[in-house]
This record gives sequence, C-alpha cells and structure tokens, in this order.
Amino acid sequence: MSDVTGPFLYDDRPEPLHTGEGRRRTGLLIAVLVGTVVVAVVMVGLMGVFRGSAQDQAKEVATVFTAALSQGDVETAYDLVCDDVRASVPPARLDDEFLQPGTPAVLGSRGDRLDGKPVQYVAVRWDDGGSVVDTELVVVPEGGTKVCGIQLTD
Repeated sequence: MSDVTGPFLYDDRPEPLHTGEGRRRTGLLIAVLVGTVVVAVVMVGLMGVFRGSAQDQAKEVATVFTAALSQGDVETAYDLVCDDVRASVPPARLDDEFLQPGTPAVLGSRGDRLDGKPVQYVAVRWDDGGSVVDTELVVVPEGGTKVCGIQLTD
C-alpha cells in the first residue's frame, strides 16, 4: 500500500450492500410462468379468428383459384397449386386440368383426411348458360392452403 493520507471519499471497508437474507420470489416467478402460458393459449385460440377456419381458408383459395383460371390468369392460379401438381402439370396445361366451361361458383367445403393428412373438399359449380358441371377441388395445407386436385361430381 502507499502512504497516502487524507480524507477519503469512501471508507476503507464499505458496508455490505445486502445486510439481510435475500427474499424468495417464487410466487412472482410462478405468476410470470402461468401468465406466459395463458397468453400463449389465448394467442393460439385467436389464430382461428384472424386466419379463419380451415373451411374458410379453403373456400377463399378455391374462389381465387377458379376466378383466376376462368379469367385466364394462369400465373395467379399456378401460385395456388400444391407441389404435386407443380411437378406433374406445367403452367400452360393448368387450365386443361382444372378449368371447366362456364362461370365458377364456390358452394361450400367439407373436411376429411386423405392418407392421414387433413384435406378440404370444396364444391364448385361451373355454370355455362344452363349447362352445369359440378366439381370438387381438393385443397390441402401445404405452406399455406393449396389446390391439389379436382374431381367431377354427379
């Protein structure tokens, strides 16, 4: 040590900052954890409100898809098909596979499972001035809601 003398700003031996025993905050910790879980559950529940149900999403995609096809907008329609369709159908042939004569109208959808995965079947009626063709679009959740097939119905 040096031989420095004089008034010092601090004592040589400061008092300990915490003189008592620490308080346990387990109640606060539990409240924070429970609050976090409650907020997470509420957010998951609200996703259905903001994004809509699977049926609503499937009907919306089917409406945009059929409208784009009937108006010749193959690029928009092709953006809404699943990877399996992209692998087997080039954009130039998309209307050959999916387009029916007439004006499309989405009627409704029903949920099911195909190969263990969720799928929506969306009923579409194509009205060509009295001549009507009823189809079902197969809509799957694949990086968003995508059209993955079509089948004629009677």
